[in-house]
Amino acid sequence: MWIYEKKLQYPVRVSQCNPRLAKFLIEQYGGADGELAAALRYLNQRYTLPDKVKALLTDIGTEEFAHLEMIATMVYKLTKDATPEQLKEAGLGAHFADHDKALFYHNAAGVPFTATYIQAKGDPIADLYEDIAAEEKARATYQWLIDMSDDPDINDALKFLREREVVHAQRFREAVEILKEYQGQKKYF
Repeated sequence: MWIYEKKLQYPVRVSQCNPRLAKFLIEQYGGADGELAAALRYLNQRYTLPDKVKALLTDIGTEEFAHLEMIATMVYKLTKDATPEQLKEAGLGAHFADHDKALFYHNAAGVPFTATYIQAKGDPIADLYEDIAAEEKARATYQWLIDMSDDPDINDALKFLREREVVHAQRFREAVEILKEYQGQKKYF
């Protein structure tokens, strides 16, 4: 169905080991407004959408998985050389005790990922407005992560991801207008 190219959508470089920053980035891995929730939301919602916008949710949903991979790469690179003591000081002691340095779907506070993060109403307009809100929340979170980071390499990748959220929100807004026009047309049978 897709062709997998063994490279990230955007290069991820890390200046130094920084488990504290990794703890914050985990929010976009397994948090309510993170990349996993977005990918699952869009790929699930597309089944109740008209064909006119179904492809859009497929495209953006699969791109969100690429973003998830970028976040995972950042977290891995920021923690791979960290000692258990550094992880503990960064607030990742409980994570380390449960998972070592393996990634796990939870937010920055350590709350495990849950399907309650994903919304699907079955009404195309309601779902698309939910998607716009999700993209705007992710954009805001990326900005806050950039504000907390002093790693120019990480910030470069985070800025790329933030801008993709802006593009996705714009595309969903366009889809709302397409659906409003479609719903307002007379149907002939």
